[in-house]
Order: sequence, then structure tokens, then C-alpha cells
Amino acid sequence: MTIFEAIRQEDLALVKQVYDENPSILNEQDQRGSTPLLLATYFGNEEIAKFLIDQGADLNAQDKSGNTALMGVSFKGFDVIVDLLITAGADVNILNYSGANAASYAVTFNQKGILQRLIQAGIDLNIKDANGKTLIDLAKAQGLKEFVELLAA
Repeated sequence: MTIFEAIRQEDLALVKQVYDENPSILNEQDQRGSTPLLLATYFGNEEIAKFLIDQGADLNAQDKSGNTALMGVSFKGFDVIVDLLITAGADVNILNYSGANAASYAVTFNQKGILQRLIQAGIDLNIKDANGKTLIDLAKAQGLKEFVELLAA
């Protein structure tokens, strides 16, 4: 049983057992470059994510596309996990290999509450993606007036 299989089963006790047998797997990567934390957050499993964070998982690990756990939960709308990651010290300004960050995903996928959390956590509002677009540019392009107002404040 791998840590990734245990996470896919969403069984915290099994994850703990696999981890206890080999703690060095904490930041191991699968074939897609996902770490256990990235995978747990992808599934929205708050308990497993918290356990992995508490064990010292790399909060800013990037998969083969450069995505972090914070980016994934920002577009999926998993606000509790966003809070866990931010509180634990995840870097809110990391860019993936396409130039997107967690806030870019929050805007693109209409996650206003998560965008507010990222702003409070100190997201760089002037950062530009690979196409030279700022967060306000993305919000304007989608006609998200409330987002534009929030980002302009």
C-alpha cells in the first residue's frame, strides 16, 4: 500500500499507518508530480490534509505543471483547506508554469470567498500571468464586477 493509494481511499487511519511505517514518504511524488498533500487537497480531504501539514509536508511543492496544493483548492472552492494552508504558511504568490497563481484560479473559477482570503493573506495584486494579465484583467474579461471592485479596493 502506497501513501497515494491510502489517500485515494480517503482513509485517515490508513494514511497514518502508511506514514508511520515510512515517514520519508511525506514529500514523495507520484507520476504526475503530486505529493501526498497535493493529492489529499485535490480530493478535498480536510482531515488527511491537516494530518500531512502537521507532519511537516512541503506546503509549496509543485506538480509537473507547477501547481501547488493552494492553487488546486482555490479553483475547487475548498475554503477550509485554503485556510489550513494559509495558516500553515503556504506561499500565496507562487506561479505555476503557465504563470497562474492561486488567486488567478480563484478569479477564473468564480471563487470570491477564496479570493478574499488570498487578498487578506497578502497576494500580490499586481502579479502578471504568462499573458501579461493581472487579476483585475482576468476579472474584467469574465465580467466579474464584484471581483474587479474587490481587487481595486
